[in-house]
Amino acid sequence: MSNSQGKELKKVESAAADALRVGEAFRRGASRRDVMNLLVAAGMSAAAAGTLATLAETAHAETPRRGGKIKVATNGNSATETLDPARARSQTDFSRAMTFYNGLIVLDESLTPQLELAEEIAPSEGAAVWTIKLRRDVRFHDGSPLTSADVVYSLQRHKDPAIGSAMRALVAPMEEIVATGPREVRIRLNAPNADLPTVFGIWQCAIVKNGVTDFRTANGTGAYKCQEFQPGVRSLAVRNTEYFKTGKPYLDEIEVFGITDEQARVNALLAGDMHFVGTVSARLVPRIVSASNLTLFETKGGAYHDLVVRLDGAPGSNPDFVLAVKHMFNREQIRRAVYRGFAVVANDQPIDPTSRFYDARLPQRPFDLDKARFHLRRSGFANQTFPVVVSPAAPNSEEMGQILQQAGQQIGLNFQLQRVPADGFWSNHWAKHPIFFSSIPPKASADVTFTQFFYSQGPFNESAWRNERFDSLLLEARAETDTETRRERYNEMQRLVHESSGVCIPVFASYLDAHVNKLKGLRPIPTGGMMGYNFAENIWLDQ
Repeated sequence: MSNSQGKELKKVESAAADALRVGEAFRRGASRRDVMNLLVAAGMSAAAAGTLATLAETAHAETPRRGGKIKVATNGNSATETLDPARARSQTDFSRAMTFYNGLIVLDESLTPQLELAEEIAPSEGAAVWTIKLRRDVRFHDGSPLTSADVVYSLQRHKDPAIGSAMRALVAPMEEIVATGPREVRIRLNAPNADLPTVFGIWQCAIVKNGVTDFRTANGTGAYKCQEFQPGVRSLAVRNTEYFKTGKPYLDEIEVFGITDEQARVNALLAGDMHFVGTVSARLVPRIVSASNLTLFETKGGAYHDLVVRLDGAPGSNPDFVLAVKHMFNREQIRRAVYRGFAVVANDQPIDPTSRFYDARLPQRPFDLDKARFHLRRSGFANQTFPVVVSPAAPNSEEMGQILQQAGQQIGLNFQLQRVPADGFWSNHWAKHPIFFSSIPPKASADVTFTQFFYSQGPFNESAWRNERFDSLLLEARAETDTETRRERYNEMQRLVHESSGVCIPVFASYLDAHVNKLKGLRPIPTGGMMGYNFAENIWLDQ
């Protein structure tokens, strides 16, 4: 080492000893340039000062800080909003469920189940029996400890038709759910399911207190306590000081509002009235990226905004009409013009290319107006008019509807767009019209997706599709432990959905959210936007 290098090293070592002083400068609001000038004035070279300032700034940005309050805007509000996780239906409900409650497991960035309320989940008898052991350090917000009775009650209530749980089809195979000790639960399935831990990571599977029926407030185990809840207006969450995850949460308060109008959400963020907003369409991305104090947050995965043609009545009961509609979608135009490239072309089946079970060999359905015209004429519905329901609750549905409308005009099919508000869409319009747009968040696994949305008894079987072969394949794949055999089952299932369901999936869309720069801690979780709606315990303000 040369003498000059040794002197420089001593300067760097001296500066490193002052790291706390540099960090404090960043906390006081000093810029990177301010810190560099400080170091250079102390005798450090510009190059070394730049390196140290960068390292200190990065460490400052990545260190969670306690304190602060934020306001969050989700993409919808309704008088039917709920604090009952089993009844959660919207982005707003999901966000609150993840704020006030916990699941037995939580899904990470790779959708790998990680233990949360459970300290062990172990299979036996070929994955037909599962034993769950609970943590000992968890308490509900009212101070009572988490017990096996809470888990049994939470899982069993999904089976009650009166609850209307989205989990009903996923919990139905659990023939026996019993407490085998104060902190131990045994689940016996009617058939093996290697994916069972993934089910526990779904929002609606959060654990509630044994016997609770009143959800006017939330008594969960989550990172925040519910101080106020006004359905259709707002909720106020305050830090749970006895949270079982050491060091978390970071914020003092989180106030959540449902704002259905996208322009209003973004305007509130730009004006400084909100710190974090969900669901920003690609057309508004330029407004976000041009603002120096805002950051765009993208989550890639299997989300799709689909056109649904119900098969249990005209015109969808005619297979040729459905095929005509599917061939009318100009998917590449939708990807470029509607989503500005924040999407990948889809193929009328719900497994996206990021999934290990995606079937890339399935021929891509083309945009083909000649085929569309042929099937339309065979259907007997040529030169007729049909309403298509669009809504802000199904993002970009109006833009996609207009593209579809233009294609229909070229082949003698008149689609009239029927615009309905986001408020009440899921309770008043979803699955209640012959043709409508919908919006489906990505799911934790192929099994969950197929079970909830395409299984004949699935709670969200949007197009009322019934296929016995598909149903049997679903059960076979669920019990299959050999990955390649399972892949074969899923490939056939994708083909069946592609060929005969009433669901038209033109693209898989990225989730786009936006936040102020000083909001930290977000990372993409592919089950949905806003960090899979699990942002609350993970974010902090770099004040």
